[in-house]
Amino acid sequence: MALTRTEMAARAAQELTDGAYVNLGIGLPTLVPNHVPEGVTVILQSENGILGVGPYPTEENVDPDLINAGKETVTLLPGAAFFDSATSFGMIRGGKIDAAILGAMQVSASGDLANWMIPGKMVKGPGGAMDLVHGAAKVIVLMEHVARDGSAKIVDECSLPLTGRGVVDRIITDLAVIDVTDAGLVLVETAPGVSVDEIVAATEPLLTISDALRVES
Repeated sequence: MALTRTEMAARAAQELTDGAYVNLGIGLPTLVPNHVPEGVTVILQSENGILGVGPYPTEENVDPDLINAGKETVTLLPGAAFFDSATSFGMIRGGKIDAAILGAMQVSASGDLANWMIPGKMVKGPGGAMDLVHGAAKVIVLMEHVARDGSAKIVDECSLPLTGRGVVDRIITDLAVIDVTDAGLVLVETAPGVSVDEIVAATEPLLTISDALRVES
């Protein structure tokens, strides 16, 4: 039983530590703020110039002037601040972001990330991902384990244009949690009802099974 998108976002939220400054990519990562564990306070940054992003607004609280980098409406937490792009990317490039949670189209065995374009399809630009993957202290990828056509998204080598080389620390999918290490990919957690064999079959590179493998039930 693969995790739903909501369950994936909740699992990713468990990676957030109290007091951390975190940037969330567009798409699935934007669901993470709705699942931050009780007692944990994180300061969410959006590279279009917001520090202190809150959860998605309810219908009655939608403010069309408050948007994140993905052009989605957001809420603000007390103490939130606005600033220009130069200041925003100064934070990112200056190493002030503790963690970035990003979507991906491919991740390689060595932690290379491809998440900004598919050749032949219109794209507005790379966005802030190329800065984030080099500026954030920890890079977590949150994505479905395989593509819609069933092909692997965790691959030996990325075939799509790279966002960064050797930048991914942890991969969280609907099937598993996998760490990128100097010795290769290490399976550290399985989703409920998903076997190790199923995960291995859906992953192109060789997986090392952690001695402390966490099997969710």
